[in-house]
Amino acid sequence: MKPTLDESQPIFYQIAEMIMEDIVSGRLQEGEKVPSTNELSRFYNINPATARKGLQALVDNEVIFKQRGVGMFVKEGAKLKLLQERRQDFFEQYVKPMLEEAERLKMSKENVIDLINGRTGETND
Repeated sequence: MKPTLDESQPIFYQIAEMIMEDIVSGRLQEGEKVPSTNELSRFYNINPATARKGLQALVDNEVIFKQRGVGMFVKEGAKLKLLQERRQDFFEQYVKPMLEEAERLKMSKENVIDLINGRTGETND
């Protein structure tokens, strides 16, 4: 997890994002215990309710699960789920708009692929 929080987004959202990033990057493995509400609140000097809200968002998204009296753990299949969600977001945010613009510019798929591969974007049209 990153050492500080900022004002760019709600704190509970940043907590959830950091844990998801740790899962995707492999710093947290499936079945591994995630930091507790108290650990997060002490480390970031935040209200435990805020940390709990971030963890609950991950439970609701079926990324982590609660084991009563023991803690919260990364759910089996969480990394794949998060990767699939990120790939879909990547498509929606970057690829789809790029392809729409390429179509407006009358560029072929080959022209776009050439640009991605670092070749010039010159066309013979």
